[in-house]
Amino acid sequence: MSGPQVTRPPGITGLSAFFAFGTLASGLSTVSLLTPGGVLEPMWSLNPRAHEAFAGMGTWAPVLLGTVCLACAASAYGFFTRKLWGYWLGITLLVVNLAGDLINAALGIEPRAAVGLPVVALLLWYLSSSRVRSFFKPRARGAA
Repeated sequence: MSGPQVTRPPGITGLSAFFAFGTLASGLSTVSLLTPGGVLEPMWSLNPRAHEAFAGMGTWAPVLLGTVCLACAASAYGFFTRKLWGYWLGITLLVVNLAGDLINAALGIEPRAAVGLPVVALLLWYLSSSRVRSFFKPRARGAA
């Protein structure tokens, strides 16, 4: 006999895809920084200021982006497979992103970062809803 079936909130699949996209973007950026002038170089035309900033970081840039890539991949997996640690990792990534956007917008480093503030705030609000929190609550051992 199995326990009650818990319905996946609709945004959870979307957030899994969001973090999977973050994995892809940060992974490609990492490879691009490790192979300057390579086949991925044209992607920086989308955000030349980011390329300039990362280039100025030297070897720390691919380390940072590689870490982001791994964290996004873990979060995507955790969200998709309903892991509590994935939920908390996703929230942590969103809070770090929110802080970065706030600093970049406030200091005028990247004024467009202000667009991300309400988006991340809405995602955090959604993740704090009782339906989403209960979806990630640990299940009893042996429960389906």
